[in-house]
Amino acid sequence: MRVHYLQHVPFEGLGSIEPWLKAQRYEITSTRFFESSRLPTPNEVDLLIVMGGSMSANDDNKLSWLTDEKAFIRECIQQGKRVLGICLGAQLIASVMGGKVYKNHLKEIGWFPVQGVSNTNESIFRFPLEFRAFHWHGETFDLPSGAVQIARSEGCEKQAFQLGQSIIGLQFHLEMTAESVKEIVLHGRAELLPSKYVQSETVITGASAEEYQEMNKLMSEVLFFLTNNNG
Repeated sequence: MRVHYLQHVPFEGLGSIEPWLKAQRYEITSTRFFESSRLPTPNEVDLLIVMGGSMSANDDNKLSWLTDEKAFIRECIQQGKRVLGICLGAQLIASVMGGKVYKNHLKEIGWFPVQGVSNTNESIFRFPLEFRAFHWHGETFDLPSGAVQIARSEGCEKQAFQLGQSIIGLQFHLEMTAESVKEIVLHGRAELLPSKYVQSETVITGASAEEYQEMNKLMSEVLFFLTNNNG
């Protein structure tokens, strides 16, 4: 399988996704927009992974490459490719499929519980009834037409969705490692202003190895679902 990922900032990479992909012996390529905006053709991609970033999905007028990125994501979806979006990536998927992206009522930064939305359809990914995930976002989105909501939280109603059998958008992060959390805190420390859903740097960087293991295991389950479905 050929996997291509879109990375928007240096400090939000694949995290735990990378060793999982390598263990499956998948071919991995990337577009790192902070270095180059060169994109492959959709024919060269089986699974597209769209990472997070500090910009907005609405920043087309500020970022010259964002319009091309959206067109590429839309074309991959139209060609039936498997697509996973994380945080900004989920917002970009929602945007190109007709959903509105806008500010959430509160920022959500740190480790907070997420609830899976029950669904009896076996072709829809099912999250646990409740799990802990890492969050770093100030925006949210409307579900695109035809999408099924698969997770929510108290701080942000639209936490995850599935579109068809081969597209999943996650507002939260399951791929983070202890190292990548330290990196995102280093670059985003100015956002850690006391709020109901904004934790302190000490709390954010103090998560246990077991918490990362559980979260990364769930990330692996999402990846397995996407790469082994019939989409």
